[in-house]
Amino acid sequence: MNKYFYLLFILIIPLLIASCDYSNKPARGPEDEIYVVADSAEFLELQYALDSTFQKTIFTPQPENLFNLVRVPPNQLEKYKRRKNIIIIAPLNSTSVTSQFIKSVTDSVIINKFKSEEDFTLIKYDLWAKDQIVMILSAPTMQALEFKILKEKDNLLYSFQKISDQRLYKSLYNSQYEQKEVEGHFLKNYGWIIYVQADFKVAMEKPEDNFVWLRRSPGSDMERWLFIHWIENATPAYLTEDSIRSVRNRLTQKYYQTSDDSGFVVLAENYFTLNEVNFNGRYALMTQGLWDLNIKGMGGPFISYTFFDEKTKRIYMIDGSVYAPKYYKRNLIHQMDVTLQSFMTEAEVPKDRLDDLLEEAENYSIIK
Repeated sequence: MNKYFYLLFILIIPLLIASCDYSNKPARGPEDEIYVVADSAEFLELQYALDSTFQKTIFTPQPENLFNLVRVPPNQLEKYKRRKNIIIIAPLNSTSVTSQFIKSVTDSVIINKFKSEEDFTLIKYDLWAKDQIVMILSAPTMQALEFKILKEKDNLLYSFQKISDQRLYKSLYNSQYEQKEVEGHFLKNYGWIIYVQADFKVAMEKPEDNFVWLRRSPGSDMERWLFIHWIENATPAYLTEDSIRSVRNRLTQKYYQTSDDSGFVVLAENYFTLNEVNFNGRYALMTQGLWDLNIKGMGGPFISYTFFDEKTKRIYMIDGSVYAPKYYKRNLIHQMDVTLQSFMTEAEVPKDRLDDLLEEAENYSIIK
């Protein structure tokens, strides 16, 4: 028996048999690691395309990767198959172990898709563990595979970001530690809600300026802040980079001040990105970057979504910031991002939850 097929045999049989046994167990491993099953020589040829797709750098202000890639030899897949994020990659015209594996576990329909001009991905969720993503990437040749990765890099990255957001939301959301009375208060008085964890405090409410500020661990070395601001009787014309910069700087200059009022938060000029995104079914502008104090001495990352709500004719700006000078901040800003995505207007809240929260609003009190 050819040695490649012998290796395939010992790989495939345990994988197929064990897939049902593992599917109900939670996926393991760091949220920001993707395990790439590939032969060493092929991984080296594809490394630039994979790195530029998945190891996108963000600044917090130190450079950190959205995901880190870890190569796994194909004969060690059994050891890593319960990891959260897995890619299996090889070209079809290769005689490598990984290529033979891909051809053995996919049918002719999938192989024909891999040979087409458009489709080169097969995604399986919960294959060997709960909340897991396994992505198979293949194409007729190495050159075609590299080209398709680079062409579809945004979609590939989004697939991993989306399930990562879902996993993180499950870990963050806990009804036992949810401040429903705070959420109900926001719903009753302002017409929107956002998930409020037990350790977040309402730092400030300024109804006259349509501004609400929540803080976590104030005065510590791992602070998180989020604010919600809205503009009444607005139009989508506010959705421009200049408007977002101007509004955010105005708000933070007014409300994000040092205790002695000597300094305030502003946008840092050396890192600022703006992208068009889908925010819970709406067109939105997502901005990411760094904030500074105007007198220096403090800084960190922020993420913000700005969108127009057609029903209320409001522009919403939902913004999260992190201050954690002693820590890596990639996972912290990810947590803020997922929290921001829990935002809903009153019209989007299910009726049973709406009634429950409005009842909880009667118990609201601000702890200062």
